[in-house]
Amino acid sequence: MHPLIARQGRLSLYLVAWTPLALLLAYLLVMMGGLAGLQAVTLSVPLTLFYALICLAPWYMCLVLPLGSFQTFKIAGKHLAAAIVAGLMWIVLAKGLGLLLGRYLFPRLNERLSAQLPLLFGIGVLLYLLSVALHYVLLSMESSKEAETREQEALTLARESELKALKAQINPHFLFNSLNSISALATVDGLRAREMCIKLSDFLRSTLKLGEKQSISLAEELALAKAYLEVEQVRFGARMRVEISADHDCDHCVVPSLLLQPLVENAVKHGIAGLVEGGTIRLEARCRNGVLQVKIHNEFDPESPVASRHGLGLRNVRDRLRALYENRARVDTTAASDHFVVEVELPCGEHI
Repeated sequence: MHPLIARQGRLSLYLVAWTPLALLLAYLLVMMGGLAGLQAVTLSVPLTLFYALICLAPWYMCLVLPLGSFQTFKIAGKHLAAAIVAGLMWIVLAKGLGLLLGRYLFPRLNERLSAQLPLLFGIGVLLYLLSVALHYVLLSMESSKEAETREQEALTLARESELKALKAQINPHFLFNSLNSISALATVDGLRAREMCIKLSDFLRSTLKLGEKQSISLAEELALAKAYLEVEQVRFGARMRVEISADHDCDHCVVPSLLLQPLVENAVKHGIAGLVEGGTIRLEARCRNGVLQVKIHNEFDPESPVASRHGLGLRNVRDRLRALYENRARVDTTAASDHFVVEVELPCGEHI
């Protein structure tokens, strides 16, 4: 269906847009045909409205004869033939309307109009060809819009696939590390290993429940991070201290599910685990001007390889935020002396 016919408002605006052409045609009939002003307007308005409807027809020919698929001269010849037919239809209507108005309203109107039929024919051909050009422009815009929509859909599908792949990396990676921790603890303290298994079970249950969602509230994400740290705290005991500080205004912020878990896991594995006397993990969350700022601070052994602190977890978080927020989110790391800090900034939005 023609895009101007598909919506009622568009067709009305299209017909209104032809009003200046009706007035211009009336002016030409007055100046060149000697018609009175009322006669010219009475004749030009119905003629122009009729021709406006005829000039919708090129849409269908332009669909059948798209540019680039046929020779230029063949396309031009077909449209010129259609323009001649449309022009002839217009002057036939003008002749009939002139006879009707001449009989009942304006005597001798038909004689004066007959001399202007060649002029009307030429104007009709030009208007039709102009309509053809405008329809090709409209088709080009429609094609461009459709191509943009298809590209956006492809990008969305690619983004969703990337996010699913990235998210799928988190659970196995965490599970392997936790099982290794339980295995190491079981040879030293069976009771603590059992307690760690129970807490791990509770954590995995929460992870499966919330991890299926694309996004959760910061309060839920912090609860998951805390549950994970409790699992590891069974293993490390007094060697591991945890401090969590979050503004209550941040609780409603929506974040990607399992965003913080790889970061606190890194803080344990590449920080606390390498210290004989242990250390402290600090997790802070603040909201500033619609931006959520999360900072994870941990101590580490400065003699450990630097590359080990920039593993899968940190890369996973960076890739997920890039896919979700593009340049509106960032992840920065700072290593100074025996302290390692990860800072995450992302929009504090209602949804993702």
